[in-house]
Amino acid sequence: MAVTRIGLAGLAVMGQNLALNIAEKGFPISVYNRTTSKVDETVQRAKVEGNLPVYGYHDPASFVNSIQKPRVVIMLVKAGAPVDQTIATLAAHLEQGDCIIDGGNEWYENTERREKAMEERGLLYLGMGVSGGEEGARNGPSLMPGGSFEAYKYIEDILLKVAAQVPDSGPCVTYIGKGGSGNFVKMVHNGIEYGDMQLIAEAYDVLKSVGKLTNSELQQVFSEWNKGELLSFLIEITADIFSIKDDQGDGYLVDKVLDKTGMKGTRKWTVQQAAELSVAAPTIEASLDSRFLSGLKDERVEAAKIFQGDFSSNLPVDKAQLIEDVRQALYASKIFSYAQGMNIIKAKSMEKGWSLNLGELARIWKGGCIIKVVSFK
Repeated sequence: MAVTRIGLAGLAVMGQNLALNIAEKGFPISVYNRTTSKVDETVQRAKVEGNLPVYGYHDPASFVNSIQKPRVVIMLVKAGAPVDQTIATLAAHLEQGDCIIDGGNEWYENTERREKAMEERGLLYLGMGVSGGEEGARNGPSLMPGGSFEAYKYIEDILLKVAAQVPDSGPCVTYIGKGGSGNFVKMVHNGIEYGDMQLIAEAYDVLKSVGKLTNSELQQVFSEWNKGELLSFLIEITADIFSIKDDQGDGYLVDKVLDKTGMKGTRKWTVQQAAELSVAAPTIEASLDSRFLSGLKDERVEAAKIFQGDFSSNLPVDKAQLIEDVRQALYASKIFSYAQGMNIIKAKSMEKGWSLNLGELARIWKGGCIIKVVSFK
């Protein structure tokens, strides 16, 4: 039986990609999933992607026993009950001093509850935010581990190599703080992301409705913006979408996307926490409201029958000036969104006594993550 450096349980795409990233950085890894076909799929990917040191196990006992002591196991499973079920499965085979790390988007109080429960069993526990999506997990995410500092030191060497690397500021990982601070910081990160996306959507709407920019022009504008102070992942992918043609019909794909969307729990939690902490977060809150309104598609269709007409201006517009005005407004608004998120984190840190370093959070968000903005210092 191979003795590996670390284990990972939960092999959906995020789990697979993070496991392959860890292996590619030179750390042999054991993998396990309740659906065994996912284990075989991950091992096969490891072979195809460079004969990476990934070892698959179909039962939890063999999986746990294949990891060197003190054992460290990362979980990447759906938040809530599946996390508790996975912990119970793993803990039955772990020994005192071993460590479990939850890499999902979990409510921070659940992480604190689990950390206390694991401590009673002699186990260490971390809640670690992982940002960057599937691509980040494979090539370098931003990592936000919080909880047991002793547990963090177990895997610091791995995280420093696996995280995204930014030339002027280093690996996008740091020990966040005690308790559920890592999950809380990731939660707010996700709220900032919603604010950022809403701002980009509004910038697009102004340029298209008022400036009458074509998709080709919009692609050029956003691509140019991505070379300056707006350089970021979200601006980059926004520029890309304007060039995608509809492969099943005429025209561009962006013009055929249904104007209706949903939302995920971490963003709602962010707004709820802002209210409970008496912190103003209007950009983040408005982004959530916009998603609620987008879901009222049938009502909006009926309302459009009453409020008919073209509400865009037909007055002559200086396109170049409009583009620059929107660029500056977008940049300023993005700063406001980040500031609101940081204020929520600061208030929670004071309430909980976490002593969080906001400068470090800004540093680890410069690469790997969805809200990365290289120009923010």
